[in-house]
Amino acid sequence: QVQLVESGGGLVQAGGSLRVSCAASGRTFSSYGMGWFRQAPGKEREFVAAINWSGGRTYYADSVKGRFTISRDNAKNTVYLQMSSLEPEDTAVYFCAVFNSANMEFVARDIKRYECWGQGTQVTVSS
Repeated sequence: QVQLVESGGGLVQAGGSLRVSCAASGRTFSSYGMGWFRQAPGKEREFVAAINWSGGRTYYADSVKGRFTISRDNAKNTVYLQMSSLEPEDTAVYFCAVFNSANMEFVARDIKRYECWGQGTQVTVSS
């Protein structure tokens, strides 16, 4: 099992930018895909973005595509989510998790494919 720790959340004004990080510890971090999810009060946890083991393939929710960028640095065992043009609707707790299947194609957005969830980091966007 991989241990994940999210960081970098905080308060930002609408239209601003913020980068959250997910640091991983464990064996063979570079061998699996990673995902970012978020959960707002009163709502279910939803998919935000995902990246495959090498960083060569990325996937985004329609609501964030063009504004958010997911990346990874396997040498640092870290996955990033760069968020730009933030909106109040982006306010949520952001979680990272490990993709537990062999191939992300067509199923990267399926929350049931992820495990080893981090504790989350709060992102609040003021209007």
